[in-house]
Amino acid sequence: MNPILFGGQPIPAIFETDDFIALDKPVGLASIPERNPQNVSLLSVLTAARQQKFYVVHRLDKQVSGVILFAKTPGFHRYLNLQFEHRQVQKTYLAVVHGQLSRGGRIETPLRRFGSGRMAADPDAGKACLTEYDVLDRRPETTLLRVRPLTGRKHQLRAHLFGIGHPIVGDPLYGDKLFQRCFPRLMLHALSIRLALPSGNDIQIETPAPEFFT
Repeated sequence: MNPILFGGQPIPAIFETDDFIALDKPVGLASIPERNPQNVSLLSVLTAARQQKFYVVHRLDKQVSGVILFAKTPGFHRYLNLQFEHRQVQKTYLAVVHGQLSRGGRIETPLRRFGSGRMAADPDAGKACLTEYDVLDRRPETTLLRVRPLTGRKHQLRAHLFGIGHPIVGDPLYGDKLFQRCFPRLMLHALSIRLALPSGNDIQIETPAPEFFT
């Protein structure tokens, strides 16, 4: 079986069955093909390595690392899509944000997409969004959070944390662009996904943050 490679480095398969595969997506690799078809994506790399068709279940932003799922069959693709649609999949992220937060909390700000491509608060026309977070560690200028999006909107975590005055470190879209360029990556990592298998058993798939992240 050919290894799954990006930039000469292996992309680990964290968990795999006949129905789906979970990968540890590296930072800097798009989940699916971008507008320029010449640009490589995780889906194209996976398809080329395994020589089979895979189905997109969800996405991670290009600058986000961590757990991502692809279905192997149309039937399991529908099965997973229904779990995501009904919010039965539990996703947990690690985020390093600017500033100090003393306690965890909930963010319930409705979001909608604006012409710039950014998501921002709109109490009237925005879609309902809910994010929970816990404080794991603090430094003089940053806070490490465990974050759980209870809804699945585009850029939800990035926009919500920016909206409460604590943008994610290294995020040029939701923060001061010049300042954020000082950091080598967006400090957001998809730590784990918990879902129910057709057998009725729950499974939690987890991958630790890259060493640089910690």
